[in-house]
Amino acid sequence: MIPGMDLHLLRSPPGVRFFRRHPSPAPLRRRLVTVSSILPFAKEKAKYHIELEAAVELVERACSLCIDVQRSLLSDGRILEKNDQTPVTVADFGVQALVSLELGKLFPSIPLVAEEDSGFLQSQNLVDLVVSAVSDKTSFHEESFSHADVLEAIDRGERTEFGTKPAMYWILDPIDGTRGFVKGSKALYVVGLSLVVEGEIMLGVMGCPNWVVDTSHRSITGVQGYKNSSPGLGIIMVAHVGCGTWTKRLRHMLDSSFKPSSDWTRCFVDGCSLVHKANFCIPDSQAWESLPLSVFYDATTNDNDGIRDKEIRLLPFCCGSLCKYLMVASGGASVFILEVKPERVTKAWDHAAGMICVHEAGGKVTDWEGSELDLAADQVKRRIIYPAGGVLVTNGKIHQQIVEMISSSSTVVRH
Repeated sequence: MIPGMDLHLLRSPPGVRFFRRHPSPAPLRRRLVTVSSILPFAKEKAKYHIELEAAVELVERACSLCIDVQRSLLSDGRILEKNDQTPVTVADFGVQALVSLELGKLFPSIPLVAEEDSGFLQSQNLVDLVVSAVSDKTSFHEESFSHADVLEAIDRGERTEFGTKPAMYWILDPIDGTRGFVKGSKALYVVGLSLVVEGEIMLGVMGCPNWVVDTSHRSITGVQGYKNSSPGLGIIMVAHVGCGTWTKRLRHMLDSSFKPSSDWTRCFVDGCSLVHKANFCIPDSQAWESLPLSVFYDATTNDNDGIRDKEIRLLPFCCGSLCKYLMVASGGASVFILEVKPERVTKAWDHAAGMICVHEAGGKVTDWEGSELDLAADQVKRRIIYPAGGVLVTNGKIHQQIVEMISSSSTVVRH
């Protein structure tokens, strides 16, 4: 446990808007800075360093829980379907219970906004499995919490209400990319946790157990498949407002023969300044042809050398939105573009942790009209955001150009 957790009660509200730019070195994809410590920067620089330390520890434990449950579920077939047909597992509920229990103990006055509620879990008689998964990772003694405590912890994230006043609260996505989770080693998923203060994201942590780290070049690469024995498996990405974005290996993913390292590597977005040279990510549920930029470019998955005129490269990556934010923040992609259709609801937890990681890495996040995403638009629950048209995540250099292309796309005749 980390002592002194109630210090946040003494803090005054922050005076920095989330998208206000902080001076930082020019972003270079291969520019690497490493440090060794619990956090990658001096605590004096991070107003919410206590909360960040706790968030890093919890996301690492949550990733470990996911790995353990994933192995079990894939062996005995316990995969669930929510009403919206999104596959969800015991790990989804287990992570939310674990994080909620621990945050409630460490920061009892800070509410939690999260995805799941316990009703479906109870209807499927899977509470015992979740309690078992949580008891292996929590700092509590197993006898000190009951089934009812676990269910209440899960529901805490769904029942929080705020009113119109500014608030400090956590946002959790227990597993972003559950479609990838149930595929085992064939796709990526992310555990995302962030802290919002008066409408501004102050810190974000993302853990990706299946991310492959190229240890020989000290760079980060996302891939669809991997070998479970790989010594370069799994990363955690952290960001704090004004302190940059950093990654290191997930310690729970290190096998016994691999010496743990506490080295943090600073991340920057890529330096691409031409739209047609950019690497794009889109949701696997959306087709490139449905997006406004398709009137200007066709999409190909060929390597850059195989791209023709009026083509852009589309990266065939992963499930979930947070993984694509991770791609942009680490310099692996230049753009993530998401269309929000009228019948779809955009949830805050699918974006919050990724937003600050991209911003602190030198990138930019807006809706398709170039406006900031308003996390307080849903004044009562803080669960829904309302981006105009969709969400645009870029390295910042080509952001305005893409916004203008989206705006003009309706008047352009397809090439």
